[in-house]
Amino acid sequence: MTVDTQLIQVVSEKDIVTARSAARALATSLGFGAIDQSRIATAVSELTRNIVRYATDSKGRVTLAEIEDPAGIEIVVADDGPGIADIDLVLQDGYTSGAGMGLGLPGTKRLMDEMTIESTPGVGTTIVIRKWKR
Repeated sequence: MTVDTQLIQVVSEKDIVTARSAARALATSLGFGAIDQSRIATAVSELTRNIVRYATDSKGRVTLAEIEDPAGIEIVVADDGPGIADIDLVLQDGYTSGAGMGLGLPGTKRLMDEMTIESTPGVGTTIVIRKWKR
């Protein structure tokens, strides 16, 4: 069950910093340790960077929320961009559709406890990540 949420619009590179900072602040307020705070902030940074890089003609959004029972954080990153045709492919280390190193999505999955991706080509992508408090 999620409680209060925070919505951040993502349209430019400065919004990457805003989303990353907000995620770290929420993780801190929820009592996550420094290592998990960094993992959460890095995951949000990677996902919002993908919005700015690949969903260039659309707007994206990040929703941050506390989860209760079990305690944790949930982050939903969504855009109305080009979508992902082959989710399994983009989750492979080293795969890139651009100039990156192909570590963003697989790395994000490793940083978090849960990650789901829903995407429709030509419609957009929604990625949900969760980290549980230990």
